[in-house]
Amino acid sequence: MASGTESDETADTPPLTNTIYKDPDDGRQRFLLELEFVQCLANPTYIHYLAQNRYFEDEAFIGYLKYLQYWQRPEYTKFIMYPHCLFFLEQLQNANFRNAMAHPANKELAHRQQFYFWKNYRNNRLKHILPRPLPEPVAAPPTPAPPQQPVPPVAATTVSVTANAPAPSPMQYAVPPGSALAKNEARNSGVDRRKRKRMVKN
Repeated sequence: MASGTESDETADTPPLTNTIYKDPDDGRQRFLLELEFVQCLANPTYIHYLAQNRYFEDEAFIGYLKYLQYWQRPEYTKFIMYPHCLFFLEQLQNANFRNAMAHPANKELAHRQQFYFWKNYRNNRLKHILPRPLPEPVAAPPTPAPPQQPVPPVAATTVSVTANAPAPSPMQYAVPPGSALAKNEARNSGVDRRKRKRMVKN
């Protein structure tokens, strides 16, 4: 009888070689986890944390970083919000970079350079995007003007210009004596008089 139950169990379970694992959510959870991890690589402090805790010494983890390079393909990059993560993912393929990120000074340097990139990116990009003004057109040679008719002479009595007349003073546009500005000037000059009196008394 025991052999009959065993044969029932083996009949119910298919052979292991024919089973295919299917994600219950069609890989959505895995996609989101990998997307989150890849975007965390945009933070130099997080890379420093991974280096300090010796994740980069694990061959399986390095293999995982190589596997994640598929995020650099165009059909996946459209989901990435922090594009610096792709730069750091590429750099993490290099053992020298992984070792260097264990040092706090290198982490600070990467963080500072990232900040300056963000600070100046828009202005630097606009220099190359904005249209440049068109070059000035070359002036055409002037065309000869048509001959003008002579102007009749003006009688000497209508113009009264004397050689010794002074040029108009720029002060002719000064504030008129009865305006509010003139009153303020008078008050200010009174303050100066009081200061002068104090100085004379001392």
